[in-house]
Amino acid sequence: MRLRVLTWNLMHGRAVPPAGRDLQAEFGAVLAGWEWDLALLQEVPPWWPELLAAGAGQGTEHRLVLTSRNALLPLRRALAVRWPDAIKSNGGGANAILVRAPGLSVVAHATLRLCLRPERRQLQAVRLVAAGRPLWVGNLHATVHDDAGSRRDSERARVALLRWAAGAPVLLGGDFNVRDLELAGLDHAGGHDVDHFFVSGLEPLGAPQTLQRGALSDHAPVALTLMLPQ
Repeated sequence: MRLRVLTWNLMHGRAVPPAGRDLQAEFGAVLAGWEWDLALLQEVPPWWPELLAAGAGQGTEHRLVLTSRNALLPLRRALAVRWPDAIKSNGGGANAILVRAPGLSVVAHATLRLCLRPERRQLQAVRLVAAGRPLWVGNLHATVHDDAGSRRDSERARVALLRWAAGAPVLLGGDFNVRDLELAGLDHAGGHDVDHFFVSGLEPLGAPQTLQRGALSDHAPVALTLMLPQ
């Protein structure tokens, strides 16, 4: 079984240069138009995952975990929808995993707080059943502007995900906020800039690809095809 996976930091739903308006429809359209089975998303406005899943096709599942700046979220949402480029990350944040492949089902969702300061960072993971076999997929957005903090978050995520997987195949992807990184027990399957994929028990089929997203976000979406073991 082949799996097409995608990781993308949405920059809280903003564009470069700033668009000056809400871009949920534009992000949803490009995401729906790409080929993927699993999408690992970071810096997502917390009210977006349900909308993105609905727009990605019938049967698409989503799971999310709130990250930072989510107190008084209804007020933050109102401001972010009206003035996204003024409020920026203060509109609230989340990590999200979207699953839309036929034959893939989410059987568990787990989270681990990696740090609280300077901002709360979370490991988010789902246990999937693919072709009758378990697969654990982790989604990470590590601490920014702090190399030691980024590596600490990544290591904590590695330990937790391998423990949860208990020998099952593993995929860990996301925004690690470092360009070079090694994680024991996981193979680096490629990436772009600070966005990476790490795997265990999975075979990458070719190199990762960056996808065209126009002005949306300051991160390029990165896609990778994986083969599940026989």
